[in-house]
Amino acid sequence: MPINITMPALSPTMEEGNLAKWLVKEGDKVAPGDVIAEIETDKATMEVEAVDEGTVAKLVVPAGTEGVKVNAVIAILAGEGEDASAAAKADGGAAPKAEAPKAEAPKAAAPKEAPKPAAAAPAPAKAEPAPVANGHAGGERVFASPLARRIAKDAGVDVAALTGSGPHGRVVKVDVEAAIASGGAKAAPAAKAPAGAPPAAPALKPMSDDQVLKLFAEGSYELVPHDNMRKTIARRLVEAKSTIPHFYLTLDCELDALLALRTQLNAAAPMKKTEKGEVPAYKLSVNDMVIKAMAMALMAVPDANASWTDNAMVKHKHADVGVAVSIPGGLITPIIRHADEKTLSTISNEMKDLASRARSRKLKPEEYQGGTTAVSNLGMFGVKDFAAVINPPHATILAVGAGEERAVVKKGEIKIATVMSVTLSTDHRAVDGALGAELLGAFKRMIENPMGMLV
Repeated sequence: MPINITMPALSPTMEEGNLAKWLVKEGDKVAPGDVIAEIETDKATMEVEAVDEGTVAKLVVPAGTEGVKVNAVIAILAGEGEDASAAAKADGGAAPKAEAPKAEAPKAAAPKEAPKPAAAAPAPAKAEPAPVANGHAGGERVFASPLARRIAKDAGVDVAALTGSGPHGRVVKVDVEAAIASGGAKAAPAAKAPAGAPPAAPALKPMSDDQVLKLFAEGSYELVPHDNMRKTIARRLVEAKSTIPHFYLTLDCELDALLALRTQLNAAAPMKKTEKGEVPAYKLSVNDMVIKAMAMALMAVPDANASWTDNAMVKHKHADVGVAVSIPGGLITPIIRHADEKTLSTISNEMKDLASRARSRKLKPEEYQGGTTAVSNLGMFGVKDFAAVINPPHATILAVGAGEERAVVKKGEIKIATVMSVTLSTDHRAVDGALGAELLGAFKRMIENPMGMLV
């Protein structure tokens, strides 16, 4: 019997991926554990292994195909003793084909139409109960992506009447498009405002692609399609700023003691033999020490080491610090797990390895998903201070500016000190102003008294 190979879900939130490369061809024999393809997600390139033994009868989805849905059939295996060509013909027609990549149209996917009057719609033979997969049967929150909500609103579709096909029953774009095509799930007409009430303000909508492009002279630009990473970053930033009440705290930290200790520790690093000869076993950066200081600050202020959910506060037992790394086309946040327990040299070497593999998109999902906080450092670019956007499920993120010589007043005298400005963004639902100030104060103490990070 033919065996279907489907697009795997390489992370809990993955909905689609790009089939970057086939490492087998039709007619090849494969065994469990053989690497057969490379899949590009929004953050990494992952190898896919065969689970069953057989002969590759048909490659349903060609290499280079973008936007292949999770669980879509991408190839067919013929089992032992089965004719490969017969298996491909017998099962190939029934296998759902992956959609070819679609160019993003400038306008919305569906034309805007005013909702038809209720009288014009045919009466259903039997009223059906509201679907519960989307978590709204009892007036609960409707889970839907921002894009799905926008398309539904423009087309007059009620997302609360849809059953989502996304993770955990979430309504996604394809669910709304299916409802529009079937002509169902229309939103109820809006209630009329009472007489004498002031007119409601028109809802603000983002400019369409056509409206944006009309602002520029034809031929003065080129269009670069968004890849999956940029789309994911954009979606998560919009969700973060739309759903998380950000609160910001900024203070200055003196770095002279830390810089002196860093110099001493690097000078004391033992040598190790490598292919390039003898090199120091570690080379600490200021960022390595910032990671350690943030982790220890969270352990000193455990109430701030939390994540918000609607039903409970998630209190973390360890400090897992994500570190923003710039890569071509976007950024990714690999995580130093249990950073509160690790030595500075371990953090330094682990961070170098994670950053290197991040830039080549070779990180595993568990290496960049989760975490309890994050650090974003733009000091190497000379940026003095900035505010970072929180990356859910974190409740905090620390934005680190450049260390620079400034005039400071000490005991009534003006002195020169190396000062670094840091800004803590907090989710005010989980970490309010006083708690955030306590956390930032603990971080400052670690930075200005760095010997505490060695004990």
